Amino acid sequence: MAKRDKVIAVEKSVRDARQYFADVLYDAAAGKVTYITSRGRRIAAVVPLSVADEAVEDSAERDDPSPT
Repeated sequence: MAKRDKVIAVEKSVRDARQYFADVLYDAAAGKVTYITSRGRRIAAVVPLSVADEAVEDSAERDDPSPT
């Protein structure tokens, strides 16, 4: 597993995320994670594409039944 860089994370309410959606996308492109909250609870995350790709690859490797 590759060494992970430090990730900056922020929280935004659904309302703020909607209002500043372009900024949320630009932040993700710059490497920042934005957690979307509803009533103070995290309900989603907008993450950099590299983070999403890594999560999908890790999931596929765990689900692969073939021996390595």
